Formats: sequence, C-alpha cells, structure tokens
Amino acid sequence: MHDNRPLELLTPAEMGEADRLAAEAGKSVDDLMDNAGRAVAEEICRRWASRPVVALCGPGNNGGDGFVAARYLAEWGWPVRVLLAGRKEALKGAARRAAEAWTGAIEPAGTSALDDAGLIVDALFGAGLSRPLEGVAAELVAAAGARDVPVVAVDIASGIDGATGRAGAPAMAASLTVTFFRLKPGHLLLPGRIRCGDVVLRQIGIPEQVLRPIAPRTWENAPALWRSGLPRPGLAGHKYKRGHVLAATGSASRTGAGRMAAMGALRAGAGLVTVASPANAMAVNAAHLTAIMLIEAEGPEGFAAALADARRNAFVIGPGAGIGSGTAHKVLAGLASGAMAVLDADALTSFETDVGRLMTATVGRGAETVVTPHEGEFSRVFKALPIESESKCERARAAARLSDAVVVLKGADTVIAHPDGRAAISAARAPWLATAGAGDVLSGMIAGLGAQGMPAFEAAAAAVWMHAEAARRHGPGLIAEDLPGLIPAVLADLVA
Repeated sequence: MHDNRPLELLTPAEMGEADRLAAEAGKSVDDLMDNAGRAVAEEICRRWASRPVVALCGPGNNGGDGFVAARYLAEWGWPVRVLLAGRKEALKGAARRAAEAWTGAIEPAGTSALDDAGLIVDALFGAGLSRPLEGVAAELVAAAGARDVPVVAVDIASGIDGATGRAGAPAMAASLTVTFFRLKPGHLLLPGRIRCGDVVLRQIGIPEQVLRPIAPRTWENAPALWRSGLPRPGLAGHKYKRGHVLAATGSASRTGAGRMAAMGALRAGAGLVTVASPANAMAVNAAHLTAIMLIEAEGPEGFAAALADARRNAFVIGPGAGIGSGTAHKVLAGLASGAMAVLDADALTSFETDVGRLMTATVGRGAETVVTPHEGEFSRVFKALPIESESKCERARAAARLSDAVVVLKGADTVIAHPDGRAAISAARAPWLATAGAGDVLSGMIAGLGAQGMPAFEAAAAAVWMHAEAARRHGPGLIAEDLPGLIPAVLADLVA
C-alpha cells in the first residue's frame, strides 16, 4: 500500500531542520505556509460540501497555516470564523503575516463559537508539541470533542506528540489530518494514529535534497522499502537453493503453534521446511504434516543435532515450545549454530529470569537473529532498559542495540528495528490479526524469507507487511490457519 507515498518519517526536530534547509535553499517561509494552508483547504473541499467552518489557530506557524486555510475557504465561498488562542500582537514572522492577510474578524478563543460549526479546523499546535495542552487550548480541544462534527487537523491533531504518538489529556480527535513533506512517527504510532484519522501527505515546495544531510533512519513499512530484495526463484533453481527452515514444536499437547510457524515459512517461499519434534509429539505432528518434513529432536542435544546439517540455514523456535529451562537450552543450542534465528513467544519468556544469558548468546553472533515480542514479552525480556518514557520506536531501537538482533515489537503499530538504528513502522489496518496463532505464522514467514537469503531486517519488514495484507484481504472471521493460504496471492502481486 502507499507505493507512491514517500516512506521516510521525520521527527519534529528533523522536520524543523528540513524547514531550515529549505529556507537556506531560497524557499520563502511565506510561500511554504501559503502552500500548506491551501493544501488543507483543498483537502476539505474534496471531502465536504460548503458548511460553517471554525478555524482554531494557535500562536505559532501551525496557527499561520490555519489562517491561510481559512482565507482560501472564505475566498471559495465557505462561511468561516477564525478563533485565535492568544494575542495577534504576539504572532511572529510568517504566522503574523498570514493573520494580517485574513480580512475577516479574528475572535478571541471561546468554546461557545463551536456551537454552530459544521467543520472545525485544528491549527492550534503542530507535531512539535510534547507537553500537555493547557488553558484555553485544552478547553477548545475538549469542546471540539463534544461536538459531532468533522475535525481537520493541520500537520497533526493537537495534543499528539509527533515523535512518539503519545496523546495528552486532552488531545484532539481528527477525522482528517493534512501533513506536509513527510509523515511523522506520531502519525503511525498509537494512539496518535487513531487520533489523526485519515492522514494525507501534501508536498508544499520543500526540496527533496534537504533529506540528504538529515539522513532519516525511520520509514513507513511498505513494499517500496524492501520489494527489490524479495526472493525470486530462477528457472534453473531448485528447492535446496531456496533454503531449509527448521521449526521447533512443543510436546504432544502443544504442537499446533509450531506447525503454523512451519507453514508460514513454507508459504513464504522456503524450499524445504522440517518440524523438529520431541519424541512424544511425533505421532500427532505426523498426522498433520504432508509437504512439511518431520524429524525427532529430543531436548537441546537433538535440536543442535538437527541444525548440524548446514543446509538447515534458518530456524524458528518459541511458538508452543513451553516456558522453562528446556526451551531456553534449545534456544541457546540453536544460537550456537550458524543458522538465521527467529525467536518468538516462549523462546523469549523462558529467559525472563536470566535475560543476560540470552543477550550474551545473541550479541556478536555471525548469523542474523530476529526476536518478535509483543509488549508483554518485551517487558519481560528487556526490562533492564530504562526507557519506559520513550516512544515504541525508540524502545525497539534500544532493544535491538542491546541484543544485537532485529527486534519486531508487535502490535497494531508494529515496529521493526535494526541494531544499526534503522526502524520501520507498520501503517497496516488489520484488526483481524488479533487472533490466537497469528504471530506464530509471522515468525515462520520471517524465517522462510531469511532462509532464502533476504537480510533479517528486510525479511522481518516484508513478513510483517505481507502478514497484515493477507489479513486485510480476508477481513472478518480470520483465524490463524487461514493466513498461510492467503500469502501466495500477496506474494504474486509483489513480484509481478
């Protein structure tokens, strides 16, 4: 999705640098503000018929954009009122000039003005605000939330931190957000993503070359980020060139999750997949497997022996493995091999009381490692990180640095982070993935792509996107067993 949308995400600080570099390149701040305000007005006209508009303008450049949007809407025949949270005399620079170009009344901010609004323009504060709203701005946001009218946010919904997506109390809930040049992490990270509604990106004249010195390290996770690296089998290829994944299952009563991971790996394109099974689970696994092979692998020694065959170049462990020292030792045996590793679920929680041992095994490992925790598992494995106040993106980055592994911090706003600082944030809308076993399929997909030679970061990002896209295509009623069968159509579209 969004193949034509630029994928770089800029923090508010980076966006400020982009503005500064644009000015250095000769771009007029007034022209950029005029373009931004006009873009907001155009997006409003695309979606709604003329109706009474109340523009809430703040004391900075975001408020200046609001004045411009109000001016264009009024010129196009819309009834518009402008409320200023602050004093006109305190406005500076381009924002002051935008206010002076507004020929209508500038009313002091008051919640009663919202009573007759048919649409509210939120131009109070932009993405750089990281403190809670207070005073009249807080009153206006609370009052807007009590009205059943659309809200269009300029840059980001007021009260949302553009770097972290955190929402203050109160924070605006927008139907539409119009932002400029590049999206911010707060547009994709929860709860900001929900508060911003539909997000539209508009170009306003900032030159692309300003990105070079900024060197962004965060992207929206979309095919343009990794599609060129997707494995594409050649006519002369064969199954042994497409990699061999070893998927561990638990004991006889806990086999399903491991098999779903195995099927995820096979559908993602691995040439061969073998399930490593304890002796007491051989019969139940054999009853369910056809294209996937089965090998007895009892305890850590058996798992290590299975990976001694170097053709098994990737493994996934954790789904249904069981929590305890037995699983922990299997993980360590796997990490001692040269195979790409995907550690999920029980493989992570089994180290809750001995996290240092896991980190020692992953740091400096020649083969690539991916860990795929949800928030609960993350808090257990990375509890030593003093970063509770950081954004989800920064928490994932810190964990990746600590573990020397690619971290897939799962959720509706999944973050994929590399130890070198690269990060991708998922923008997928696939609520149907909140079902038992979906994460097991994902871990297998990552291993399947990695076994074919796709680097761990790209393999994880691609698997996360395909996993969500498969769920989106299926829609309501999805269960984890559905996901592997949906992957081929998603892959076919990507490699076409």
